[in-house]
Amino acid sequence: MALPQPTSPSDDETHALSPPDTAALPRGEAVTFRSILLALILLPINALWVVQMEVVRYSAHPTTISLLFNTVFSLLVLTLLNRGVRRIAPKFALERGELLLIYSALCIGSCVAGHDMLQVFVPMLSWTFKHADASNNWANVINPHLKSWLFISDESIYRSYYLGNDSIWHLRYIKAWLPVVSVWTLFVTMLLFVMLCINAILRKQWTDSERLTYPIVQLPLQITNEASFQPKGLFRNRLFWGGFFLASAIDMINSLNYYYPSIPTILTPGFGQSFIDLRQFVTQKPFNAIGWTPLSFYPFMIALGMFMPLDFLFSCVFFYWMWKFEHVWAVAAAYDQDPRFPYTENQAFGAYMSFFLYSIWISRKYLKQVLLRAFGKKSELDDSKEPISYRNALIGIVVGVSSLVAFATYLGMTWWIGVLFFFIYFALALAITRMRAELGTPMHDLHFTGPEMVMTRIAGSRSFDAGNLTTFAIFFWFNRAYRSHPMPQQLEAYKFAEQSRSNYKKWHYALLFLGAFAVFVAFWAILHLMYSYGAEGKSRMTFGAEPFNTLDTWLKSPQVGKFPELIALWVGFGLAFLLQFLRVRFPWWPLHPLAFAVTSSYEINLVWGPLFLAWVFKSLILRYGGRGGFQRSLPFFFGLMLGQFVTGSLWNIYGILQNLPTYQFWQ
Repeated sequence: MALPQPTSPSDDETHALSPPDTAALPRGEAVTFRSILLALILLPINALWVVQMEVVRYSAHPTTISLLFNTVFSLLVLTLLNRGVRRIAPKFALERGELLLIYSALCIGSCVAGHDMLQVFVPMLSWTFKHADASNNWANVINPHLKSWLFISDESIYRSYYLGNDSIWHLRYIKAWLPVVSVWTLFVTMLLFVMLCINAILRKQWTDSERLTYPIVQLPLQITNEASFQPKGLFRNRLFWGGFFLASAIDMINSLNYYYPSIPTILTPGFGQSFIDLRQFVTQKPFNAIGWTPLSFYPFMIALGMFMPLDFLFSCVFFYWMWKFEHVWAVAAAYDQDPRFPYTENQAFGAYMSFFLYSIWISRKYLKQVLLRAFGKKSELDDSKEPISYRNALIGIVVGVSSLVAFATYLGMTWWIGVLFFFIYFALALAITRMRAELGTPMHDLHFTGPEMVMTRIAGSRSFDAGNLTTFAIFFWFNRAYRSHPMPQQLEAYKFAEQSRSNYKKWHYALLFLGAFAVFVAFWAILHLMYSYGAEGKSRMTFGAEPFNTLDTWLKSPQVGKFPELIALWVGFGLAFLLQFLRVRFPWWPLHPLAFAVTSSYEINLVWGPLFLAWVFKSLILRYGGRGGFQRSLPFFFGLMLGQFVTGSLWNIYGILQNLPTYQFWQ
């Protein structure tokens, strides 16, 4: 049976998100010497800021959501400075494409330095050598399986990393870390390269043919749009400033309350946080199985939700509580004897894979033409203006994945398991990228659902030898969760290239070069701050324990596969397929299959409340104001986002400079 084709969102929703007609815009050049130079200067600063927030201070966590407030703030500051330059010396002012290229580089840099990538990996590089002792016997169980030249095993090198009060910028430290950082930078760069090649192939179909709306790019496009500064533009709109000052005032008062408790807070039930845990009101079994259930208020998330489809917003709330009551039912029916039941991660994985296959299926005719073009056959497609030719993109994917598999094999993984591992990884990456471009999903964390977890749960850790299990643990850092994933940022960068009428090819190579540089400087930003503060002191950088404790269990207590784990995967796959089928066949069907997938993990806990409010507000505006009323309301919601981002960023920078804790508007 053929899969149903996707339907278009309603005009009321897509009209406000439709990009301007780029054919009427002047062609600009984004990849210039000065834009690359500015990106190279700002990337280390941005990396230091991200690591200060998320590691040293363990607060704010911009890389845990789709729209990164640190990069939006940087873009706004850069745009305002650029307008000043334009008035004084117009020929030195940056063009819109240059601003957007710098912004894209900072987004990719934030992701690789973020909460779910290098922040997890850097402590892993020395963890087993420091923490090996007689009780865990890691010196004999784990360390022999590690390639020592890819890790830091010398105590005189890693001691100060954990204790602090030192500097990485000593020659002996640099000589020890530089080879390790260089090899792993090359590895991450290869990951980025494969992602870019995949995006280069799919860009035309998703952007030009299907005209996906890219909700996440709307705010950066508004900031850099010259029309936004004109008399009837965004920054001259009273509704915008109303939203800006409302969000800013809330954060300002709450920030002052952080230092002066006599000042009352606004919509913040807990000290220094923006949520209240509903779990405290539910104490009886089986209903207390709902677990952590924060009711939060984040104005910027409400505003971001206004750019998402109504059915997706409603479905996020519906499926969030479905997952909660699934756990309640498990306790009530006494199925909780297995602590993993109802295997939420496996159901979510199945849903993501269903969406991946669906995305490939609906693009099958296009992909056939891509293959014809790549092999020099007659094709309907012209790839002369694409980021790279389809042939080179396919060659890049094959060479890139082969290199990654070869490296994994060197680390100890069986080659065919390596192929399966990276197929699953890039399938999840593609699904995440598609859902960002189509819906603007505010989160896509999928905690502890990477290929290594799925394979060991279904087949059992006993099915893999020590080399495979060790490599699974080594690759844990880019599979722990997928919140700060760089692949959606790359595709959104191509969207910026389209909107600024820039040369895709130059963007492609600039993104690859700047991405590699971002990885390299992110390593050194983390090392610089950890040698200063100490990874076991002021920071909370303890991610290194997670993969190796799991590996220890795999090696010492091997488990057989569980059939229910496999059933749960197929249940998730089947439910997602059924929801997609019903959504396409019945226009009135209210439940979106992607909401079923993205609401299964941690991050939805923090945003279900704001997304519910966004659904209410958007429904009311469209019902009583129509399309015109909705469009007229958008400046207010842009203001809400920028109000929180600007005020929150300024307070955060103040706290870093003064070494003071500050109120955090997010998490």
